[in-house]
Amino acid sequence: MAIADADHDGPPRVVALGFQVHQGKLIGPRDLFDDPSFDRARAQINEVMDYLRRHGPFEPHRLPLEDLEYTTMADLEKLLADRWQPMPEAAVPAPR
Repeated sequence: MAIADADHDGPPRVVALGFQVHQGKLIGPRDLFDDPSFDRARAQINEVMDYLRRHGPFEPHRLPLEDLEYTTMADLEKLLADRWQPMPEAAVPAPR
């Protein structure tokens, strides 16, 4: 089961929750990603995400602002207003 972060203030977080039924009782959740076999995949995705972040803001999942007028976006803007920071002029870091 995948669950996205409900704070809406950053990239979605995905977890794999495992449950088991034993003698009529629900046991869990267990984090199925909490395994050393996923370490290499985590390292690779962190490298890819660093590359993507260098491109600046990227929100293909959102509608244009004019189409968000009748959604909960206005409420989210108010809720998260104290977390906003101005974007720096040069959002792309220098290559290493």
